[in-house]
Amino acid sequence: MTTKIPFIERYRQLVAIPTISSLEEKYDISNKPLIELLATWLADFGFKTEIIAVEGSRQKYNLLATYGEGEGGLLLAGHTDTVPFDEGRWTIDPFTLTEKNGKFYGLGSADMKGFFAFVVEAVSQIDLTQLTKPLRILATADEETTMLGARTFAQHAHIRPDCAIIGEPTSLKPIRAHKGHLAEAIRVIGKSGHSSDPANGINAIEIMHEVTGRLIGLRNQLQQQYRNELFKVPYPTMNFGNIQGGDALNRICACCELQVELRPLPALAIKDLQGLLTENLAPLIEKWGDRIEIRHLHAGIAGYECDHSAQIVQVVERLLGEQCDAVNYCTEAPFIQQLCPTLVLGPGAIEQAHQPDEFLSAEFIEPTQKLLTKLINHFCL
Repeated sequence: MTTKIPFIERYRQLVAIPTISSLEEKYDISNKPLIELLATWLADFGFKTEIIAVEGSRQKYNLLATYGEGEGGLLLAGHTDTVPFDEGRWTIDPFTLTEKNGKFYGLGSADMKGFFAFVVEAVSQIDLTQLTKPLRILATADEETTMLGARTFAQHAHIRPDCAIIGEPTSLKPIRAHKGHLAEAIRVIGKSGHSSDPANGINAIEIMHEVTGRLIGLRNQLQQQYRNELFKVPYPTMNFGNIQGGDALNRICACCELQVELRPLPALAIKDLQGLLTENLAPLIEKWGDRIEIRHLHAGIAGYECDHSAQIVQVVERLLGEQCDAVNYCTEAPFIQQLCPTLVLGPGAIEQAHQPDEFLSAEFIEPTQKLLTKLINHFCL
């Protein structure tokens, strides 16, 4: 039995297992050892555990652990993966939980493997035999890249909890809405030639200049047509993140690619935003034909909003004594919300995410444990 393992020791074991997600295969690491460890811990408390291979991934797995039977209840969810770390910029071993001055350092300590130590600790302090509705724990894969774990789980899951909490680092501030994310690449294929005679080529950079002009027009259109005052930036945003083109000063540029990021509000569906993008560039595509190509860098992530009237919102606002907020970063909430009303709420600060010497402040430990216990009692007793 492992039920007497101290909270910090569980935290240490979770951080010690590398679970890096990367689109580059050489950096990508399977999360299976962590999933199996978490499944063992929860099984010791009487949970029924199901380890689910994530189809289309590189040896990645989800875990669904359930205590109790029937419908409703509470789902506590989170992702098991981390981003890669900047070797040389960390002052401690990223995989060794290190306590200094009231801070617990380690990769995933805040974002967000450590959340599962809180969940198991809360489970250990509750008389589970008294629960009248099911308590479910979901641990997913590849949130930091494709969100494939949550995507596939939402597509195939038959569970319908009353509500869900995703334990992302929000400084224990409840979040009920965030923007989506769309990443597109626009490639222009020109025709190379000697720069001394421009008429003998087609300059891809010049065509891209027309493309960026059209995109700026779309950006202005989106700002005028879509607004949600719940957000600090109350309109969809567009960012030109990366552009590459040309190879020599004395050659007409034959290829130029622009990578564009768009963050839609919850009311703007990904397919509709993609349609607006294509429609906006249609005059140039008609003019230049297949010299202009649009491709998705990854599957889009929809915006998310949980209605303020939802039970989970009302309960959490009452327990914390503050209103739910909205943020601009993305989580798995759009996928989990397909199953039930969902809030994003967890220990640690988002400012620590994806940073060297990531840490969780000890000040979050006791409040998080108390909050999880209250939520389990409220929704499962």
